[in-house]
Order: sequence, then structure tokens, then C-alpha cells
Amino acid sequence: MIHTYTVTGMTCNGCKASVEKALQSIKQVTDVSVNLEQAEATIHCSQLIPIDQLQGALSDKFKIQDRQKAKHRSAASGAINNQKSEWKQLFPLFLIFGYISAAAIILNYKPWDGSGVMLDFMGLFYIVFSFFKLLDLKGFPESFKMYDPLAKAIPGYGFVYPFIELALGLLFLTRVQLPLALIATIVILGVTTIGVSKTLLSKKTIQCACLGTALKLPMTKATFIENTIMLIMAVWMLIKIYN
Repeated sequence: MIHTYTVTGMTCNGCKASVEKALQSIKQVTDVSVNLEQAEATIHCSQLIPIDQLQGALSDKFKIQDRQKAKHRSAASGAINNQKSEWKQLFPLFLIFGYISAAAIILNYKPWDGSGVMLDFMGLFYIVFSFFKLLDLKGFPESFKMYDPLAKAIPGYGFVYPFIELALGLLFLTRVQLPLALIATIVILGVTTIGVSKTLLSKKTIQCACLGTALKLPMTKATFIENTIMLIMAVWMLIKIYN
């Protein structure tokens, strides 16, 4: 029987020799071949040897594992690290959302006005997000057209988009032309959300342009959620206005 195991802790040829000698001392083992670079040990044995027995023959410096299990653990660890890294990258986005939400609530706390909270949230959302896009007005259109259908189809739309956001933000905050601002929000963010959904479904890894190019944010579900929240608010407020 031949089995290959992952052996960690080996740093030199002396370690390799120690592992080979230790494993060869096991009665059922007929031959051992250790690859230092790949951190693997190929064991020829007369019968299957429990992993605990193999580990018991080795110094505490070394750890032996079934190769397939080691790969699964490594992949799982990598996925967890990637997830942590993604959350770390998205922290500025969540922080901005938190500040916008807090400001909208404070502005409408006494007396409480739920509709006012939504309108101020949308207004502040547009103002803040347009600010970051305007920091790099030359670079933003290139990033935006990677996923927004209108930016791909209409030359110059990406350049104008931050100014559209700024104008919509002012309309919401001043309560001027609210139906127009709400309809524009539904159309513009609806189109962008379609593009975001297609990007997420295709598993492409691209930069999100929601905060311009100043902050390097990955395109994730958070982008879809932020647009969806704005769309829900816009539809809700439009229904309230016309009811």
C-alpha cells in the first residue's frame, strides 16, 4: 500500500532525514520517501497505518496529515481569510452608511418623521457618494462603464453621472421636485443594479466605482444591497406621494 501525507515543520535536509528515519521505524512501513519542497511524505506500508501512529513516531516539531484533508483545510482557511479581507475592504462603505443613517435620524428625531429620514438619507447618500466620484472625475467613468449598462452604451454618461447624483442629492435635501428625483433614482439605480447583478452572477472580480476610485472597493453583494435599499426607499416614497 502506498499513501502520501503532508508533513509540516520541515525546514532543511536534516528535518527530512529525521522524518524519514522516524517513519521507517514503524513496523508496518516498508519504505519512505520525503519531498522537502512539497512538504510531503510517501509511505509504502503493508497495511493502513492510523494517522495517530504516524504522528506518534514523529517529533513534536513535525505534523503529519492526510494530503486530501490538508488541502481541504488549506482551502477553507484561504476562504476565511479572503472573507475577512473583503470585509476589511468594505469597512469604509459600511462606515459611510452608518454616518449617513445617523445624520438622517438626527435631523428628523424631534419630531419624528420617518419620511424625512428616508428623504434625507437619499439626499446625503447622493451628496457623499458624488463627492468621492468627483475626486477623480477622469478615472471614475472608466471604472463605472465596466458594469453600468448606460455608461457602456452612452459616451460621456460616466462623466456626467457624479453631477446627476449631486443634483438629486440637493433635490432630496431641499424637498424640491421630489417626484422627479424619485423617478430618476428608480431609473438610474435600477439600470446600475442590473449591471451589478450581471457582474456578480458572472463571478467577475472588478472594482466598484460607487465611491469613485479614491477607495479601492471590490464589487460585492454589498454594492447590490446599497442600490436595493435606495430603490426600495424611492419606490416607497413615490407611492406615499401619489396615495
